[in-house]
Amino acid sequence: MAITTRAIFVATIVICSFLAVCDGEILFSTLKKSLIVDAKHRQGVLMAGEDTLTINWFLNTTLPAGADSGYKSVKLQLCYAPISQKDRAWRKTEDHIKKDKTCQFKIVTVSYKSSNNNYTWTIKRDIPTATYFVRAYVLNANGEEIGYGQNTDEKKVDNLFSIQAISGRHATLDICSIVFSAFSVVSLFAFFYMEKRKAKAGK
Repeated sequence: MAITTRAIFVATIVICSFLAVCDGEILFSTLKKSLIVDAKHRQGVLMAGEDTLTINWFLNTTLPAGADSGYKSVKLQLCYAPISQKDRAWRKTEDHIKKDKTCQFKIVTVSYKSSNNNYTWTIKRDIPTATYFVRAYVLNANGEEIGYGQNTDEKKVDNLFSIQAISGRHATLDICSIVFSAFSVVSLFAFFYMEKRKAKAGK
C-alpha cells in the first residue's frame, strides 16, 4: 500500500519532536506561568549606566500546593519587547529557549523562595537603546527552565519600559574639548601679542 504524503508529514513531525526532546530542547510554550513578576522604575526613558530596576517576584498562588517542590533557583533576564524586535533577526523570538533571542541580557540568578523576593539592578552601560520587559525563569537542580513569569502580559504590550543607550561622547570629554579649544585661542592671541611687542622693540 502506498504511503500517503499526510502519513509522511505526520511521521516527520513525530520524529522531529522526539529528537528535540532527546536533545534536551525546552520549549517556552510548555512552561507554566509559575511566578508573578513586577518591575519598578522611575517615569520616563531610563538611562543605561545610571538608572535602576527594582524587580519583585513571588510564586503564582493559583498553582496547586507543592507545585514548586522542584524549584531551585530563579534567573532574571532583560528582554526585548516586540516593537524592538521588528525587522531585527538577531532579536527574534523562538519557541526553543536555547535558540530564543528575546532575552539576551542576564540580570541575576538567585536561590528560589516562594515570596519576599526583590532585586535592584543598575542598568548596564552596554545595554542598547530599545523597549524592554523583565522575565524570570524558574530553574530545576539541573539548571533547566521549568517555569517562568514576566512583568508584562502574554502579548508583551503592557508595562514595558524604554532604555536609552550611552552615546559615544562623554560629558567629561566635551568639557575637556571646550577647555582645550579656549586655551588654544588664548595662546594664539598671546603669541601674536608677544610677536608684536618684539617687533616694536626691534625698531
